[in-house]
Amino acid sequence: MTVRRQEFQRRRRELMAQMEPNSIAILPAAPERTRNRDVEHPYRQDSDFWYLSGFPEPDAVMVLLPGREHGEYVMFCRERDRAREIWNGYRAGPEGAVEQHDADDAFPIGDIDEILPGLVEGRTRVYYDIGRDAGFDRQLMGWVNTLRERVRTGAQPPGEFVALSHLLHDMRLVKSAAEVQVMQQAASISAGAHVRAMKTVRPGMYEYQLEAEYLHEFMRHGARSPAYPSIVGGGANGCILHYIENSAKLKDGDLVLIDAGCELENYASDITRTFPVNGTFSGEQKALYELVLASQYAAIKDTHPDNHWNVPHETVVRILTEGLLDLGLLKGELNELIETLAYQRFYMHRTGHWLGLDVHDVGDYRIQGQWRQLEPGMTLTVEPGLYIAPDDDTVDERWRGIGIRIEDDVLVTKDGCDVLTHEVPKDIDDIEALMKEVKS
Repeated sequence: MTVRRQEFQRRRRELMAQMEPNSIAILPAAPERTRNRDVEHPYRQDSDFWYLSGFPEPDAVMVLLPGREHGEYVMFCRERDRAREIWNGYRAGPEGAVEQHDADDAFPIGDIDEILPGLVEGRTRVYYDIGRDAGFDRQLMGWVNTLRERVRTGAQPPGEFVALSHLLHDMRLVKSAAEVQVMQQAASISAGAHVRAMKTVRPGMYEYQLEAEYLHEFMRHGARSPAYPSIVGGGANGCILHYIENSAKLKDGDLVLIDAGCELENYASDITRTFPVNGTFSGEQKALYELVLASQYAAIKDTHPDNHWNVPHETVVRILTEGLLDLGLLKGELNELIETLAYQRFYMHRTGHWLGLDVHDVGDYRIQGQWRQLEPGMTLTVEPGLYIAPDDDTVDERWRGIGIRIEDDVLVTKDGCDVLTHEVPKDIDDIEALMKEVKS
């Protein structure tokens, strides 16, 4: 594991230093999810829970109690069970939660009804995200209401609930050196998968066959799963932003848009590349691609601590709108087209999102109504695109059905930014040269 135990310890200390005196933070693990009948989806820990603990199991609850004399970090988790472990794998148990994950105290999850209300009692503020887990909401409120019913006997229920995410998600937004290292590894694995796809693609392949090349490359480098369902859209399918059917045959003369990234140690990568199935861009494809690429290069250049979150998007919108005017796909005056959002016919999404333990990672984009200033350690995607719908009869037929998106993962630095996914080519000459080399 690249993120070491000391890192989880530091995060818990940092969070507790921000909590009000005499408060408690409660965070349940992600539940297991049923896929069908008695088959469950592969388990993936809740990102907040993982960020603070590194504990990988379900049926667990972590509690933070700043200033508690007998230990500030308490874990409830499943007990060791030899019979269940034979079927489903090793469990840490309360002993492992202490020895391997640095809990000060750990108890069986079955004892939580008896123990946790006593930890809550006397604490004036509870940090907890109501609404994320309805079942645990009811359980927690049951404990609190029981304390409220006993106030005449001296019980002291908490008087205030505050969203834990208010503190925690600001912490997650700025990545540590250890996190950047994992994210760079994930980015490099995903970049290799995109290069492999460019080398492998042929007319007549099915989209799912190209998807399989990505999954193979991810897993052979230790990334056991994609960070999100891969998008492999040939031709007009590339105009569907979240296309995941991946079932069509790839045709000679079409582009294929692939949005795919692996997850490594729970950290996401997220790359999109668009390239010709036969290895050569047509004139129309090249014109639109170069426009998207120019906007992306400019947006990446504008990704630095002197700018706020929305500056790269504003840059993309202006360059794309101006280019669409030059190509005759939009008509009118540049500023008016931008003000009226006319470009959204062809570019309907934002230019990026935060990236981290979640592919669309946590963190506010605005603070008190103002766009958030970029800071060193923030990681985000830069992903402009153009999508000319196949049934858009307001444009010349030669443009229809072309979908292009170019996406990279970017780390904000003290002096500017680093592109974590730079290893996969995106200039037309580089893509065509790579594909020609393999096919010759």
